[in-house]
Amino acid sequence: MTDVFSPKERLLRSLSGRGTERPPVICPGGMMNAAIVDVMRKTGHTLPEAHHAAGLMENLARDVSEQTGFENFGLPFCMTIEAEALGSDINFGSLKCEPKIAREPFSSVEAVRFLSKGAILKNKRAEAVIGAVSSLSKKHPDIPVIGSITGPVTLSASLVDPITFLKELRKKNTAAHRVINYVTEQIVEYARLMAENGAAAVSIADPTATGEILGPLLFQEFALPYINKIVQEVHRMGVPVIVHICGDVKTVKKHLAALQGKAVSVDAMVSLHKLKEEFPALTTMGNLSTYMLEFSGPEKIFAAARHLVEQKINILAPACGLSTSTPLSNIRAFTSQVKEGA
Repeated sequence: MTDVFSPKERLLRSLSGRGTERPPVICPGGMMNAAIVDVMRKTGHTLPEAHHAAGLMENLARDVSEQTGFENFGLPFCMTIEAEALGSDINFGSLKCEPKIAREPFSSVEAVRFLSKGAILKNKRAEAVIGAVSSLSKKHPDIPVIGSITGPVTLSASLVDPITFLKELRKKNTAAHRVINYVTEQIVEYARLMAENGAAAVSIADPTATGEILGPLLFQEFALPYINKIVQEVHRMGVPVIVHICGDVKTVKKHLAALQGKAVSVDAMVSLHKLKEEFPALTTMGNLSTYMLEFSGPEKIFAAARHLVEQKINILAPACGLSTSTPLSNIRAFTSQVKEGA
């Protein structure tokens, strides 16, 4: 194939299973936040300030793309917006530390107070995200804006203490389903606003919904149907969805083909080559080790990136969340190898 596509065309063609001249290399934001210290110190657009203001968020997203070589704008820069909007207390972190849940508001799934649909949209930080998505998509129509959302199991475990929540999946099954369905409906409305304001794709990261944490039965009961519900709704808006599953997927591998996202992203310990062989219909994304990106040198990163390209992985990206101390030179080694060596 001799055609050369714009970054947006390349990503959308990859997500729809059509051919491209090379794989896209992206970082979707959210859990995979590429707003590293090297970029922020170089440009002066910094966190935590950019978590709260659409203009700063837009500038930092543009900085990240221009400085790292990732072929997208990834928003937001954390996984706490939905939880904050639904009642959690947030520690907004610092230049070097991403926001975290400081306190879950409910002691049990039975104690969760249900807010009206669209509650996330009333949150000021969510408004900033939507403003940045809209502005970037209009100013840079050839670069895909990816709206990153928190998956339903993780968001539920951000409202109820995670240990309590996981125990209550069995002990208080009906109430647990009610909570996950509630947050799923809230997530859908947030994703809808991203899509309506120009997001080219939506990425769902659900790090609590791993095989190691849930096991295959609970993954099938509590993760799969609710993730797919979000996917179905976003696809009805004409926007493709990427689903990231953390950890070793060995125990839930048989369920991956049932995920309805246009691409499945996995962690570094998973062989994407073997996953493609086992599920040839899957569009695969990943999975350069984030540990390697932080601690190795450019030569090892060049080799690892080249290996992923040779294995015909559909979309190249970091395997999971990036450390804010990841050297910019290492990220550039990754993205340049994909672009120049493919």
